[in-house]
Parts: sequence; structure tokens; C-alpha cells
Amino acid sequence: MGSVFRLALSGTPGTGKTTVASLFERNGYNIISLESLAKKYNCLGEIDTLDDSRPIDLERLCRELEKSWSENPENTIIIDGHLSHQLPCDYTVVLRCQPDILQKRLESRDYTEEKIRGNVEWELIGGPWNDKKDSNGWLELDTSEIRQEVIFESIHNWITDGFKPSTTDTEIDWIGVMEE
Repeated sequence: MGSVFRLALSGTPGTGKTTVASLFERNGYNIISLESLAKKYNCLGEIDTLDDSRPIDLERLCRELEKSWSENPENTIIIDGHLSHQLPCDYTVVLRCQPDILQKRLESRDYTEEKIRGNVEWELIGGPWNDKKDSNGWLELDTSEIRQEVIFESIHNWITDGFKPSTTDTEIDWIGVMEE
């Protein structure tokens, strides 16, 4: 892969995706939200009154992007969204957070109990990890107690190092941690 690529910045809501994306934007990267992409390709549903979210037709969006993205990108793009790891990107970064810390972060957003529980469970079972595609580069980072600037630097170093796997690459398993 050359110096131009598409990177999915994924993770459960509350793990720091948008904050990290804003740091990339300040450093000259093009950022687009998953919701904006879905809207552009008419893959965004109506507002769900139960949780105030707008469902995305991911299968259709992936088909549209595969057609649209058949050529190499002209510019690097980072897609910020909790399901962006399911898009046909060249590389994926998944931000993770300890479930108890994530719960506190989500409570501060005034989410409903049901929405908080659903997101904490998604994080606990490693939702994005279960969707992992082995064909592209993948980096998982624990954002529980690390400043977002440090997370940005870790991702930026991975990019500038050519997306090489490192000895610190791990798959985070919160259930395993709880059992210890």
C-alpha cells in the first residue's frame, strides 16, 4: 500500500474515536464520519425513536463504496464511526475501553440505561474484534486510561511505519481480564 489509503477508525461509542479523529484532522488528514458516507450514498435510515439513532444499511453502503472506491484513493481518508471496521478500508484501528470506564463515559452523555448497557455489552464481547477481517491491517488500542494525544501518536506511528505489526499488537479480551 502506498502513502494514500483508507483507514477505518472504529470502536464502541465512548472509546474516543471522534476525539482522535479531530487530532488527525488538525494534522492534515481528511476525516469523514460513517454517517456522512451513509448519507452521501442514501444508506441512512430514519431516526429510531427507541435510541435516537439512524440505522445504516451497511451491506448497501459497502456495495456502493466498493464500486466508488474501485480505484486507489486520491487522498488519504479516515472514516470515523463505530461500524467503520465493516467498510472496505485498507486498514482498521479499533479503540477499546474497559467496560466500567466506558459505562461512566456513556453515563456522562445522558444515554438511556438500555443504550449504555447495549454499548457496554458490545465492548465486553469485543464486537468489532468479532467482525475482524484478516485481509487488512488491524490495530487495537486500549483507551481506558491513556490520553487521546498518546493514542493519536500510537496510530500515527503505525501509519508512518508502514502499518507493520508490532510486538505490542494485542487483541483485547475484557472477559479474560475479568476472569483473572
